[in-house]
Amino acid sequence: MASILDEYEDSLHRSVSVQQSRTSVGIPHSGYVNARLEKETPIFNKQRIDFAPPEKINSLVVSSNQLCMSLGKDTLLRIDLGKPDEPNQVELGRKDEAKVYKMFLDHTGSHLLIALNTSECLYLNRSVQKVRALSRWKGHLIESVGWNKFLGSETNTGPILVGTSQGQIYEAEISVSEGSLFSTNPDQYFRQVYTLEEESGPAPVCCLEIERGIEGRFFIIATTRKRLFQFVGKVPEGTEQQGFSSIFAVHADHLPSFREFPANLGFSEIAFYTPKLRSNPRSFAWMMGNGVLYGTLDYSRPDSILSDERVWVYPSDIDITVNKPISIVLTQFHFLLLLPDRVKAVCTLNGQVVFQDLFLEKFGSLTRMIKDPTVQQIWIHTEKVVFRYHVQRESRDVWKMYMNMNKFDLAKEYCKDRPECLDIVLAKEAEHCFQNKRYLDSAKCYALTQNYFEEIALKFIEAKQEEALMEFLIKKLSNLKPSEKTQTTLLTTWLTELYLNWLGILQGDPSQRNLYLDTREKFRTFLSSPKNKDCLFNNRASIYELLASHGDTEHMVYFAVIMQDYERVVAHHCQHDEYDEALNVLSRHKDEKLFYKFSPVLIQHIPKKVVDAWISMGSRLDARNLIPALVNYSQSASTQQINEAIRYMEFCVYQLEETQQAIHNYLLSLYALCRPDSLLSYLEQAGTNPNRIHYDLKYALRLCAEHGHHRACVHIYKVMELYEEAVDLALQVDVDLAKSCADLPEDDEELRKKLWLKIARHVVQEEKDVKKAMACLSSCALLKIEDVLPFFPDFVTIDHFKEAICNSLEDYNKHIEELKREMEEATQSAKRIREDIQEMRNKYGSVEPQEKCAACDFPLLNRPFYLFLCGHMFHYDCLLQAVFPNLPAYKQAKLEDLQKKLVATSQPSKSHHRPKDADTISLGKGQPSREQIKADIDDIVAAECVYCGELMIRSIDKPFIDPQKYEEEMQSWL
Repeated sequence: MASILDEYEDSLHRSVSVQQSRTSVGIPHSGYVNARLEKETPIFNKQRIDFAPPEKINSLVVSSNQLCMSLGKDTLLRIDLGKPDEPNQVELGRKDEAKVYKMFLDHTGSHLLIALNTSECLYLNRSVQKVRALSRWKGHLIESVGWNKFLGSETNTGPILVGTSQGQIYEAEISVSEGSLFSTNPDQYFRQVYTLEEESGPAPVCCLEIERGIEGRFFIIATTRKRLFQFVGKVPEGTEQQGFSSIFAVHADHLPSFREFPANLGFSEIAFYTPKLRSNPRSFAWMMGNGVLYGTLDYSRPDSILSDERVWVYPSDIDITVNKPISIVLTQFHFLLLLPDRVKAVCTLNGQVVFQDLFLEKFGSLTRMIKDPTVQQIWIHTEKVVFRYHVQRESRDVWKMYMNMNKFDLAKEYCKDRPECLDIVLAKEAEHCFQNKRYLDSAKCYALTQNYFEEIALKFIEAKQEEALMEFLIKKLSNLKPSEKTQTTLLTTWLTELYLNWLGILQGDPSQRNLYLDTREKFRTFLSSPKNKDCLFNNRASIYELLASHGDTEHMVYFAVIMQDYERVVAHHCQHDEYDEALNVLSRHKDEKLFYKFSPVLIQHIPKKVVDAWISMGSRLDARNLIPALVNYSQSASTQQINEAIRYMEFCVYQLEETQQAIHNYLLSLYALCRPDSLLSYLEQAGTNPNRIHYDLKYALRLCAEHGHHRACVHIYKVMELYEEAVDLALQVDVDLAKSCADLPEDDEELRKKLWLKIARHVVQEEKDVKKAMACLSSCALLKIEDVLPFFPDFVTIDHFKEAICNSLEDYNKHIEELKREMEEATQSAKRIREDIQEMRNKYGSVEPQEKCAACDFPLLNRPFYLFLCGHMFHYDCLLQAVFPNLPAYKQAKLEDLQKKLVATSQPSKSHHRPKDADTISLGKGQPSREQIKADIDDIVAAECVYCGELMIRSIDKPFIDPQKYEEEMQSWL
């Protein structure tokens, strides 16, 4: 194990080059280098708005990208932040000393309420330019408004809640329409529904919020200076427009649930965080005297929406008696506190100040901070300046806080795109689990980190947590890349060793039976994993050695099956005398080579099943390779067992129609040994044509002779056309068999006669049966009585041959008469031939003057010519030119020689007359006459018509153009 660990360490150091000298350069344990080339942008990025107000800013509200600002005494500035260059200015039209106390803008940015310090309230809709007074609201100093986010529209607020400085909560509704804008008041109604009190009596309603949960349940949150109230109730479906009176009516006789804190700022403010537009808030932060109450909102709770509450006290530099906070806004992970000269951001996870921004005195004292929930922008203003904060990547360091709080799942969620941070979280989680003795969970986490492999492995070894070590190695193995073959090999081998050790321990403990089975299943899953297949296959020799060293034959067989090493599986079964199992493996996987290798062993024990398996394999097995197994088996087996070998050989010959000589020879040997009757049947079925016989004739002859199968030998002699040997051997068995052999050479009468004489001699001399001898004469027409007589002894009387002799004399007489008739016919034929020759000599043909040569198409009578019986006529030279190329070489030479002789016989003469019989004059002693030479030339040239004779037939496959002259001829056509 130690050597494996060392090898893995070496390979790991080679593959992970960044894990070097981390103490000297500060590389984190994870192995990642987190080099930030540029200064990271702060989470809260401040921007001063390029705006110089003509008068001091009294109040500012923002919602849905709509900004409303109160300037001086009588001016209202509205800006659509999508079109900042098109501001809209509205005059309040007040002539008295009234000032804007507070402004409230709904979530859509459509409805603006303006509370005056004279206990009056004005209303301005986004679509109109004129401010309307709300007469029903007069006499109430408005402190807070709870907007209806569920029924409100651009022209109607729906039922809303209004909080006053005297602690009353009113329900109201504002509606504006084009038709009644100047004729009716926009406030539809204004009625009190509840009064909030503290221990000293009614207290100002600092904040109001309306939220809807599940099953039609509404939650109303209202705050005073020290208390936070919750009103919970259901509004029947379809009656939402009737308002929230029913919810407050439930608490008419008793106080609703509330949170109270002793310290007092003189006011309080609550902020909510909504992750998405038109979704419910997820968390809240209530700024009050003792600090900030932070928690989440759980809408599934029946009585209280507030959950996971905690109080974060104010930072130490905040003294509520001197510089108390003015406003609060809440983001996903921070709440921001507005102080007269600065802004502080506190993390909601740990209460630590993570950001502080100090404002210069020239800007004046900070007045208000508000957040636009739709775009998540934070606005701050003084009387002279407006600032805007953009929240950027707020969750960048959240993972670290969750990690320090041991909330590792959340930490991993917020750094899943930052591998260097994720590695740190995993390492911390792994260490935490290890310290809490959750070793398996620790191993899973460690496997995902870049920590040094050997340190982690030794850590589990020292803790004697072998199961956790295995889990770590498995996870580590699954994370390796295909290219990391060395590490894969080492981990695979080590895991195999650990599994075998663990299984060995569990197997000896009956109480751990279930754990043993579970571990065995895991080990088998590990061995059969497709991802480990290549590695296990390449290192199967090492795995086999490990399995063998532990004596785990069960898993050795299992592993061999997975590796498709069926040879090892079959060998194992054979070694343990499990021959049926071995044959089942062979039959299931149908590997021909394994059949050839193990058949000699298997057939000794289960011959019938083995032969059945061979037959089921059919033509996939080469029977020649199985013959050695059958030979060994048949030499030591009984006749009944040899029948199994014969059964397979017969299957190959008759079913598979094998033609291999070795197969047929072996079947012959088995027949000769055990089934002589089948032997002769096989030989006869194979036929007598040597070219279609698949066994070796000489081997078969020797085999049959050794076993005394004479009839089979006779048949083989007949196939080999050794008829004399066949007859000689047949005479030892049966005369009729010899007779059938004697008639076989049909084309050789001399041999047939010789064979029949052998039979006759045997019958006369050996069997001394005269009648049988005479029967031989009748069976073969080639034998005569005179051929047989020499075989009889001298004392035999003629009475036995009288009839035969008479028949022989009659045959001779008939033969003589036949010869006479043939001679007469020959004489008559010769006479007719002589007459035909004489007639041919006198035959002639007529040639017209206009006749032309069939070859050159010139007039025929201009030169010597030939006339054939078929009617074709040729000039002598034209016929010679056509015939000469097609003559055999010897005739061409003879023709040239005759032409030379003919030229030599022509004597030059100045006279135009020559002797009358010059052509008949002899050229000298022993030389042919001129007439004879011409006749010889005619026999060669004019033997037949060049167009109608055999010459034309022989030239039918010759091309029209000589191949040697083809190019020349082709060029002539171009």
